[in-house]
Amino acid sequence: MLPSNRRHWIKGTATALGAAAVAPQLFAQGSSSGGPVKIGYAIARTGPWAAGAQVSQEPNYLLWAEQVNAAGGLSVKGTKRPIELIGYDDRSETETCVRTFEKLMGSDKVDLVLPPWGSGANFAVAPLANRFGYPLLAPTALSRKLIDMRLPFFFSLLQQPDKMMGALVDMLVSQNVKTITIVYMDDLFGLENFAALNNALKKTSIQVLDRKSYPLGVKDLAPVLRTMKDLNPDAFIGITYPPDTILASRQAREVGFNPKYFYASVGTAFQLYKNVMAANTEGVIGMGSWNGKTSPEAKAYFDAHTKKFGKEPDRWASGHAWAGLQILQQAVEKVGLDRKALREQIAKNEFKTILGPIRFEGSENASIPGTVSQWQGGDFEVVWPKDRATAQLMPKTAWK
Repeated sequence: MLPSNRRHWIKGTATALGAAAVAPQLFAQGSSSGGPVKIGYAIARTGPWAAGAQVSQEPNYLLWAEQVNAAGGLSVKGTKRPIELIGYDDRSETETCVRTFEKLMGSDKVDLVLPPWGSGANFAVAPLANRFGYPLLAPTALSRKLIDMRLPFFFSLLQQPDKMMGALVDMLVSQNVKTITIVYMDDLFGLENFAALNNALKKTSIQVLDRKSYPLGVKDLAPVLRTMKDLNPDAFIGITYPPDTILASRQAREVGFNPKYFYASVGTAFQLYKNVMAANTEGVIGMGSWNGKTSPEAKAYFDAHTKKFGKEPDRWASGHAWAGLQILQQAVEKVGLDRKALREQIAKNEFKTILGPIRFEGSENASIPGTVSQWQGGDFEVVWPKDRATAQLMPKTAWK
């Protein structure tokens, strides 16, 4: 059974939830020339994926639709049409996510789709979108395996594991780091990034003193962190998702594990991390690629998001999510809603985004290199590579 439908009919600055019961005739118009452009998606509102999805993706979908509709609608072959978002809770379940997208693309025949959260869900949905012929611009799919599948309709906005881990290792080498310890999540994301990290380390003299995996939903990492503390590495690398990123950081502080460089992957870029860790964010590094200093457009987006939701967008995937929406909008403005034409437009052109120009080689974002960010003075600053940095890398201060 599919989760209950939640439609967002957004016109101007007004948002109506559950509008199907109020004005069913609006949705019956389908894709007529003056009717709404129906855009469907399944996203985690509940379950373990929700912590990321409700920061990096769905708020951006809502803000984008609101802004486009406030400006008169999405331009389709010279006609501005309102956006109708049709969103479902996938409950952090891959099977539910796949069945929901199959319904949206198969029987509902929405005009466009927006991606789900995370590498695992995108790995499952991308072949389906390719079969139905729907371009999928994914801002949270960190998987070289997905890129290597060479799905013509799939485009990944995020820098892939080899780029992200390569940038991290380059940065550690530049700081004369000699020893590290690693924890990683035992899933597609964790395993691919762990493999990419190992490949990057092979080119260096850095010694790995300990490496440990952990399962999704882990509740206690303290024993592992105590062992690593005793090894006294120069750097700790956590290939972690949002709940575990906070868990690892909090428990490292509790056990007194305070290496010179402390890296935790996904979630360090979230305001939640700053809220929970407070002064102990200072000097922590992780996956980030932009902030309000990246461009004037990035600052405008950052401020609009913060004003609407009362919380900041994260400094990694939120920016990529917004860039993906910008690309989709620009492509629709050029070629309309013919999905094959959209795919060609996205695949063969460069697009202006808040992150800078983006073009794709196959499914991969070929424009943005691997990056590392660090909390400094209340902002998550890009510190590597130097040509994209908004601040200089600093050694981590001691936990307070």
